[in-house]
Amino acid sequence: MKSVLEGARRIVVKVGSSLVTNQGQGLDNAALDGWATQIAGIRERGIEVVLVSSGAVAEGMKRLGWKKRPHAVHELQAAAAVGQMGLVQVYESCFSRYGILTSQVLLTHEDLADRKRYLNARSTLRTLLGLGVVPIINENDTVVTDEIKFGDNDTLGALVTNLIEADALVILTDQEGLFTADPRKHPEAQLLHFGEAGDARLEAMAGGAGSEIGRGGMLTKILAAKRAARSGAHTVIASGREKDVLLRLAAGEILGTHLKAKTMALVARKQWLADHLQVKGELHLDQGAVKALKEEGKSLLPIGVSSVSGEFERGELVRCVDEKGAEIARGFCNYSSIEAKKIMRHASREIESVLGYVDEPELIHRDNLVLL
Repeated sequence: MKSVLEGARRIVVKVGSSLVTNQGQGLDNAALDGWATQIAGIRERGIEVVLVSSGAVAEGMKRLGWKKRPHAVHELQAAAAVGQMGLVQVYESCFSRYGILTSQVLLTHEDLADRKRYLNARSTLRTLLGLGVVPIINENDTVVTDEIKFGDNDTLGALVTNLIEADALVILTDQEGLFTADPRKHPEAQLLHFGEAGDARLEAMAGGAGSEIGRGGMLTKILAAKRAARSGAHTVIASGREKDVLLRLAAGEILGTHLKAKTMALVARKQWLADHLQVKGELHLDQGAVKALKEEGKSLLPIGVSSVSGEFERGELVRCVDEKGAEIARGFCNYSSIEAKKIMRHASREIESVLGYVDEPELIHRDNLVLL
């Protein structure tokens, strides 16, 4: 089989904490220089690159003289603020040796949840790429709260991949790739070279935590590949310890685990909808409603909803699940959770008699709904 990077013209590269720090003790300048060298080589092949890099908190801890990672949010945010200065300084110095300009882009989920800010972020990144600049992206840890966190840079990498409609996401880690079982516990485990992004069996293989330095384990990488596939992007999960790993991948060599996107890319507005991380509630659908959404492309009507979970207001994002609890779609609900509970199992023509008014005949219009 061929590398999923074959023919790629725009990629997102995510490097984990363990690949840019000295065991968590500040930045490894030589490692960052190596990534700059490889990305410069990739660009010579005509490939645009966006870099999602960890390391800010570790560098901030070093500069502040902290030996242990703090638990208090405000202290972590302070470390990130201090560390971002070092991170971009080192990258800027490394890339300048090749005459390449860099830029820093800090994102929060709020930037992508708001449609206007989402489009602005996309335009900015596309403009930077068009100018030949390498954007260096990280989560804006200095202002983010738990409610609006991406959670890890694997997820952020996938969202950026979707945002700029990149051809592929390359997740570099301290592991060779995805194994059929945890190789630390099962010596017979084998490296999986190829798979399909979104295959539920991959999530079962991936369970468990990653290194102590970073926040993302293998499962977050598999889920990131699943998310990236929504915009038609393939994913490679490979070891950043491999010599010239990016150059070799760009040349078509099979390293790590290649996960192919089988789904058709979502149109821009539905991709934005699918990328929302915070969902306010759930609508449980019967078989008829599931069929209407998945096979007939229809809107969700209240009669097909068997129960409602969570609390949400009109216009907020909700998850649609089937009778087994599997998420099949999500969308913006035309009614609040209180209203939805009252009109579920009722025909649309009965909404007014139940509520005393009617806003829309559908719970979720098909234009505001995306299948997953």
